[in-house]
Amino acid sequence: MFQPNMFDTHHQLLDMATHKTLENEVGMIRVEDEFESSRSATENMEAISGDDDQDPNQRPKKKRYHRHTQHQIQELEGFFKECPHPDDKQRKELSRRLSLEPLQIKFWFQNKRTQMKAQHERHENMQLRAENEKLRVDNIRFNEALSNATCPNCGGPAAIGEMSFDEQHLRIENARLREEIDRISSIAAKYVGKPLMTYPQLPHLPPHSLDLGVGNFGLQSGLVGDMYGGAGDLLRSAALPTEVDKPMIIELAVAAMEELVKMAQLGEPLWLMSADNSTEILSQDEYFRMFPRGIGPTPLGLKSEASRDSAVVIMNHMNLVEILMDANQWSSLFAGIVSRAMTLVVLSTGVAGNYNGALQVMTAEFQVPSPLVPTRESYFVRYCKQHGNGTWVVVDVSLDSLRASPVLRCRRRPSGCLIQELPNGYSKVTWVEHVEVDDSSGHSIYQLLVNSGLGFGAKRWVATLDRRCERLASVMATSISSGDGGVITSPEGRKSMLKLAERMVMSFCTGVGASTAHTWTTLSGSGPDNVRVMTRKSMDDPGRPPGIVLSAATSFWMPVPPKRVFDFLRDENSRNEWDILSNGGLVQEMAHIANGRDPGNCVSLLRVNSANSSQSNMLILQESCTDSTGSFVVYAPIDIVAMNVVLNGGDPDYVALLPSGFAILPDGPVAAHGGGALVVGSGGSLLTVAFQILVDSVPTAKLSLGSVATVNSLIKCTAERIKAAVMIDNT
Repeated sequence: MFQPNMFDTHHQLLDMATHKTLENEVGMIRVEDEFESSRSATENMEAISGDDDQDPNQRPKKKRYHRHTQHQIQELEGFFKECPHPDDKQRKELSRRLSLEPLQIKFWFQNKRTQMKAQHERHENMQLRAENEKLRVDNIRFNEALSNATCPNCGGPAAIGEMSFDEQHLRIENARLREEIDRISSIAAKYVGKPLMTYPQLPHLPPHSLDLGVGNFGLQSGLVGDMYGGAGDLLRSAALPTEVDKPMIIELAVAAMEELVKMAQLGEPLWLMSADNSTEILSQDEYFRMFPRGIGPTPLGLKSEASRDSAVVIMNHMNLVEILMDANQWSSLFAGIVSRAMTLVVLSTGVAGNYNGALQVMTAEFQVPSPLVPTRESYFVRYCKQHGNGTWVVVDVSLDSLRASPVLRCRRRPSGCLIQELPNGYSKVTWVEHVEVDDSSGHSIYQLLVNSGLGFGAKRWVATLDRRCERLASVMATSISSGDGGVITSPEGRKSMLKLAERMVMSFCTGVGASTAHTWTTLSGSGPDNVRVMTRKSMDDPGRPPGIVLSAATSFWMPVPPKRVFDFLRDENSRNEWDILSNGGLVQEMAHIANGRDPGNCVSLLRVNSANSSQSNMLILQESCTDSTGSFVVYAPIDIVAMNVVLNGGDPDYVALLPSGFAILPDGPVAAHGGGALVVGSGGSLLTVAFQILVDSVPTAKLSLGSVATVNSLIKCTAERIKAAVMIDNT
């Protein structure tokens, strides 16, 4: 018998739409109730009440309410457009600026969000009503047709078949997925594999992307602004993609994802082991045979760098995916490698609840912690996709054809990582880093480090990730070490101290490299002992003291293993051998927090007991961290009162810091004698020494030549002291 199931399906769709309309109406009432409740909470908090023990028979006094001024409302409305969910620090700043209580700020934003939600659902409800009415009309028409339906085989009346709700839902979902697969397959078949620079001007396509949640092109809220000052670099030269560019970006991301998965999983002959079985080397001939079209041949003047490494890290796979897809979290996690990062356009947010199918256009600047190594700027698309249960892939690939600048110094072929879920919150990460770059302008003492892949390659990314995951696990710990001497008395104090140290290290890393946001000036003559200086004006920044800050840095080579240099600089007992500011005083470790398997990974609070009884003692916050590709020792003098607030669990964001310190890198991989395995760091060390000093507490003051000469002398004297002490101990 003929069974017109489409009519039955239409009945169920109608019922679903009607049910959804009723749900929205009820939900809107609840939202409005929540809005009234929240507003009442705000007014109750702001009301001036009488005595608590007044006569219950007495008529209560009429409450007086605080009404925001027009200026306060305008400021709050403007801030809400940029950031509807301010954090504690932002609320404190708003309350200070607008002379309101932090709770008033909090409740205002809650009320505003509730109001916007109610307006949105009211609008959605109107649309559903119109759709519901349309479905009712269609239902009447279908019922009339159904009453006259006949079986084409026997000519008799047609029997209506039964279809369950689950079956209907699956049919609808299958149809949507089939349409999605067909669309992506047609795009990939038509464009993927062609050289990027030779793509034709593509026709305008409907605004779809790889998955749900695709929006129109636009700047991501809160990311593009005065974050990076007035630097005229790639962040300005990178043109925003247009709707015409969008299909090409999607196609390129799909092809890059396919290529990265293969490169992460395949072995020989694509990847070959070095003679000492320590490094995976990409076979360029096999690569171009396996991926003949890709994004085209290597541009003239650029050389290829390709490396692969893997490790098991202490982080849940979904947490790692979330960090990689957030520019701020990503640059914070890899602060020693990513000097700056920005998300320009979010093309797809992915499936609701995770980043499956997320697609975004980004810019980033990659660095080695030294002013002598030029940074690598990249303009690329980042694509995240789930491949099977518990396996995720995040891939980057350059968008060179969309750049405004014709000069190409660095191009990222498909690079990124494959993340596999492991038990107990661990993940296995396989990292592929494949770039084409012109690094001819770098200093000669860093040439071997960069060429070996230890500067920008996969080994450095994986080693940094492993170390940072250990640190994050340490932050989450609640135990208090017995070796702290009673200085740290609570988990909150421990966490605040670690958070303050993390900000200190991030500030050091972003200010020590050759980022295009900085303007370094060379003070001394040629040679590896050049001292580079730059000035910064600090104003209205609670994390820095106000005034003129002078930054100075120098990098040089020493014929001493990096581990020896690291152990010497982090040891408080040898500090008076190089630290001129400690003035020969006895240095004592008051608190110690281990944050990794290596004993060198720790945060310390040091007290410098002045040799001169007329001078007060000084506190120093220090973090040391090390992995197979490099080490840092970063420290900053800190006010005793402020440190007490932190140790009691107070907010560390308002503690002013000027971090100084050291970056210690190997001068390159050196094979052990007798044909043994390659050991990183068995040769010499590349040491960067950097200071930040407040030379004037008035931001508008002029920088004196005497201040520059003093800082120049300080950094050169410190470098000479370190050389003398380490070389003597190494003989």
